[in-house]
Amino acid sequence: MGLSYRVFGSENSPYSIKVRSYFRYKGFDHAWVVRDQSQMEEFSKYAKLPLVPLVVDSDGQAIQDSTPIMEKLEAANPEPPFQPADEALAFISALLEEYGDEWGNKHMFHYRWTYEPDQWACADRLVREMAPGMSDEDYKGMATAIRDRMVPRLSFVGSNEVTREQIEGSFLRFCELLEAHLDGRPFVLGTRPAMADFGLYAQVYEALVDPTPGAILTERFPRVVAWVERMLDPPDQGNYEDWTALESTLCPILAQEVGGLFLPWTTANAEALASGAEEFSVELEGRPFGQQTQKYHAKSLAALKARYQAVADRTALDSILKATGCLNWLAG
Repeated sequence: MGLSYRVFGSENSPYSIKVRSYFRYKGFDHAWVVRDQSQMEEFSKYAKLPLVPLVVDSDGQAIQDSTPIMEKLEAANPEPPFQPADEALAFISALLEEYGDEWGNKHMFHYRWTYEPDQWACADRLVREMAPGMSDEDYKGMATAIRDRMVPRLSFVGSNEVTREQIEGSFLRFCELLEAHLDGRPFVLGTRPAMADFGLYAQVYEALVDPTPGAILTERFPRVVAWVERMLDPPDQGNYEDWTALESTLCPILAQEVGGLFLPWTTANAEALASGAEEFSVELEGRPFGQQTQKYHAKSLAALKARYQAVADRTALDSILKATGCLNWLAG
């Protein structure tokens, strides 16, 4: 009999939703456990950090962080696959997942805590999720406390009046490019979900449930919305396409969003962290983008570069990365 799992998470955490969709796709025996007040004792027993998602198996082994969770389980359970067999496509998929986790999170977090309707909508959901049955007075106080705590954290993703136009412009462009790419295919790499889908969709899902970006998505990007809904419980069917079928509409995403924004930004962050700087600024599309340095981003960039180096034959991959302005950031 195989292992069963408890997945501790939150509907308001993109990384939790990402892991939950992966578990559903793989068909793992699992229970989705909302980390509310009633679950804190068990959660604290296993969690090294106070962050979701946390996965605990029936042997009592625990792991945190969405990408390591998926990769550890994938190594032991390769069917159905969530990466193409082709090494170049598999790396592109991982690169897009990284973009979603690290840059797509800016889109979601910016809208959620910049606009007042979104602030209160999320604070409301968080209170109802964490403390059901609370009195009206306590409920209002807790929602206000959450809002007051989260809004200043916009600085963690570099969101401010100077960068607002850049972040929102990136979100709209990404959705436009993805809308075109999803014309005629249900998932990013074909008719089967891949690592890219899990990382990208989770951030867009959270944006969809918030008033401001949700209205934009619903009104302008029907294919993206349908993809998000499909990814909540993605089916095990179909295959991955080859690069020649994907190239025309996937290259613009790689060139404009990944090579043009994400990779120069994450590289600048890593360099600033290595120099001991607490803040950094990088020119993106001719405009400055500044924020606090982040240790986790540097760690994940190092892991991405190690993944690139592990590709046995990089001939085809380097051709794609060079054409989209990504190669120098990864090979340097």
